[in-house]
Amino acid sequence: MTVTREKHPLTAAELEAFGAELDAIRQRTIADLGEADAAYIRKIVKYQRGLEVAGRVMFYIPPLWPAAVGSLALAKILDNMEIGHNVMHGQYDWMGDQGLNSRIFEWDSHAPSENWKYGHNYVHHTYTNIIGKDRDLGYGVLRMDDDQEWEPKHLANPISAFLLMIFFQTGVALHDLEIDEIVAGRRKRSQNKEIRARILKKVRRQLTKDYLLCPLLTGPLFLTTLLGNAVANLIRNVWAFSIIFCGHFPAGVASFSIEETENETRGQWYYRQLLGSANISGGRLLHVMTGNLSHQIEHHLFPDIPARRYPLIAPEVREICERYGLRYNTGPLYKQLFSVATKIVRLSVPPRRGPTPAGGDTITLPAAA
Repeated sequence: MTVTREKHPLTAAELEAFGAELDAIRQRTIADLGEADAAYIRKIVKYQRGLEVAGRVMFYIPPLWPAAVGSLALAKILDNMEIGHNVMHGQYDWMGDQGLNSRIFEWDSHAPSENWKYGHNYVHHTYTNIIGKDRDLGYGVLRMDDDQEWEPKHLANPISAFLLMIFFQTGVALHDLEIDEIVAGRRKRSQNKEIRARILKKVRRQLTKDYLLCPLLTGPLFLTTLLGNAVANLIRNVWAFSIIFCGHFPAGVASFSIEETENETRGQWYYRQLLGSANISGGRLLHVMTGNLSHQIEHHLFPDIPARRYPLIAPEVREICERYGLRYNTGPLYKQLFSVATKIVRLSVPPRRGPTPAGGDTITLPAAA
């Protein structure tokens, strides 16, 4: 079920020129990295720690419980989105700061960093939106593309998506076990031994911190603190799920086959990253709270560039796309969320025979010379 783009596919020469222009943006940005970038991430870390401390302290004052929950939720969002995700991409390794080094950084999440970096940094960013390769395309649970084969389990698409949203940090951790591959007989349980051990250790640590140690420190306020931690985690989970799904699955985001992406050139790789991503428009606060994943297009194009640079280079990326007749998929949060929700429901039912329905997103890559 393949649909053509709104405008003509790029020729091999255009692909080469397109890739060269994006390479130039990357090289120029990396050469310009410096103190402003270091000061930015250190400021975010300072704010994140301050919000967490404030939230923990306010739990001792019952009337301030809503503020405590809000402060802690913001701290967890910043830790996961603007700090953890970006640091573990190696965006700040050049600083030489051990606290911001991708090899040793650990975040406030059930997903161990070592597992996550392989599944996300390598698998997802190498095989973005390639059906059968990119395990983030539905997380092994959801049907998120017309070309994914429908199975009876997909009738539960809306329920599965809701549960994944509520327990997102746990879902991301369990995603690395590839349980669907084990059920299908393509993976052995023994292959998960080390992965499973890391998950159990990390989950145990996180549960102890949020639901035992921190509540115990508030003494008679144990139950209200425990509930506050649970609500803060829920807010973080819903937010992270929403931002990530809006960057990957709105209408118009393309998927690709394994065959058409063999022997990809640099220009073709950029082309796939662009068409397989979507942005969220909004103000500076929104961008910070999303870890600048509101610029998912720029992130997929340049995953190792500090995310604070994405809003700065986005206008140039968009101008290049317009010149080459390529869609730059962007829209406000409510629009992208509605589009994702509609797709989750639509793809839960068996596909109808005939042409791909409006909104079908599979696109064939132009061939290299």
